[in-house]
Order: sequence, then C-alpha cells, then structure tokens
Amino acid sequence: MEDKIRARLQEIRKYLQNDGGDLEIVGIDGKNVKLKLVGACGCCPHAMITLKEGIEKDLKEQVDSEIVVERAE
Repeated sequence: MEDKIRARLQEIRKYLQNDGGDLEIVGIDGKNVKLKLVGACGCCPHAMITLKEGIEKDLKEQVDSEIVVERAE
C-alpha cells in the first residue's frame, strides 16, 4: 500500500511543482498519510483545500477509498 501511495504522490508532485510548490511526505501509517506542503503551496491560503479536495481525493480514487491525508506543520 505504501509503495502505491508514494508512486501516486510522485505523480501529483508534478502539478504542485508547476505552480511553484511541492510536497514532503512526513509519514505514511497504513492508510493515514501525513504531508507537508512547501514552496508556494506551503503558504497558500488554499492549502487545506489542496490537501483534502485535491491530493486526498486523488489518492482515494486512484489507490484506496479509505486513505486519509493530514497536514503536517
């Protein structure tokens, strides 16, 4: 499961990097994923929307419907 999550996050990073941002994987524990948004994404007021409606939604659709993404500071 972790390998699938990491692979999908690598794909998602391309889109964030196009906007001057990126993500760091802080930890993956089963289906719980803890991410830190950096660069332009780290200070964006829409960061939580990016995490929940973007990254989490994508992981749920592409990897497993029970994945939960949390923001790490």
